[in-house]
Amino acid sequence: MAKHETPLLDQLESGPWPSFVSDLKQEAEARAKNERNIEYQIPVDAVDDLLGVLELSFKHGRTHWKHGGIVGVFGYGGGVIGRYCDQPDNFPGVAHFHTMRVNHPAGKYYTTEYLKQLCDLWDFRGSGITNMHGSTGDIIFLGTTTPQLEEIFYELTHNLNQDLGGSGSNLRTPSDCIGSSRCEWACFDTQAICHFMTKEFQDELHRPAFPYKFKFKFDGCPNCCVASIARADISFIGTWRDDIRIDQDAVQGYIAGDYPPNGGAHADGNWGAFDINKEVVNICPTGCMSMQDGKLEIDNKECTRCMHCINVMPRALRPGTDTGLSMLVGAKAPILDGAQMGSLLVPFVEVNPDNDYEAIIEVIEALWDWWMEEGKNRERLGELIKRQGFQKMLDMTGIKPMPQHVQEPRTNPYIFWKEDEVPGGFNADITEFRKHHLR
Repeated sequence: MAKHETPLLDQLESGPWPSFVSDLKQEAEARAKNERNIEYQIPVDAVDDLLGVLELSFKHGRTHWKHGGIVGVFGYGGGVIGRYCDQPDNFPGVAHFHTMRVNHPAGKYYTTEYLKQLCDLWDFRGSGITNMHGSTGDIIFLGTTTPQLEEIFYELTHNLNQDLGGSGSNLRTPSDCIGSSRCEWACFDTQAICHFMTKEFQDELHRPAFPYKFKFKFDGCPNCCVASIARADISFIGTWRDDIRIDQDAVQGYIAGDYPPNGGAHADGNWGAFDINKEVVNICPTGCMSMQDGKLEIDNKECTRCMHCINVMPRALRPGTDTGLSMLVGAKAPILDGAQMGSLLVPFVEVNPDNDYEAIIEVIEALWDWWMEEGKNRERLGELIKRQGFQKMLDMTGIKPMPQHVQEPRTNPYIFWKEDEVPGGFNADITEFRKHHLR
């Protein structure tokens, strides 16, 4: 029998979709009856009290969780998010109800046996409630007490060969798409580099020393299934620098209706016959495609790798073979200064595991040196770029400006030069200046 009446939460069960409220009620009942025959290490009524405090929050229109101090495991500055209820007398089961972030495996691949081991551990020492996966990417263990933290950590590291993820002002747990393990568009091995970077930067991941959080996310192609371009301080997005491969016979197959566009995703819709001009050529963002004498032509110099044409006609078009990744910087959610998308910093770099991704790590560490020196408290990398300017970032990282950094031509006549960029300095003969810069 539930301890708390939850009329407001009950409304969330009334729609056609599965409800987390139903899941919580099921878990609370299972723990009350001890259906799993477990000697629970946290209060048996923890999940029931969780429902009660959530109902109270709905009723009052404000949270009843408070910040009660720093809590964690020995030697780590992150991985545990302290949660304390401000109504401990009314809801003793969740007086403290900490969240633990567990570092997910690259690509989020598990065996069923491993998942069972995780769930058994959390049923025993936690609330049994998990989030697979949180927006961070981690496995989220929701709700345990302070004495259980070290016990869970020991079990994870010694018996399950798993580590905690990142939280706080540090490198957050790197996250990636499934990459070349299952996706034909992947331009680099996302799982290999994600695993490498997670191990390479263990100190930055577990011992907060940054101005604020910092995220790596690895997308194997510009489809950006991990949404790195919108969420990561450094986005790693697979790309290619040669031409899109075209199978002209397959192009004709799409035009003739032999192959369904979009991989058949719209096969049940009343879309009518496929129109390559309407659905592909005319909506290319740079206008780099055309049909010439019945053949599809692409001006690859103008292609921005948006992937639309490849997604619509996957049998006919494929990424090039000279593959690597682009690095974009500064994406973030709207916490302090509004949401920002990533800005292109490195248009192309080869992904070379043989030298431990040396070229990529050089860029990462140069950015960190600048951000840790100049960043204010709780200022993300993107906010520092906005405050000091993209040019300043290029200067500090030693990356030379290039055409891919320019979104559009300048719309004002004010062009500023540094003295060391002008042969002979600002007092040089204007003829020399024009010779070098106004060809």
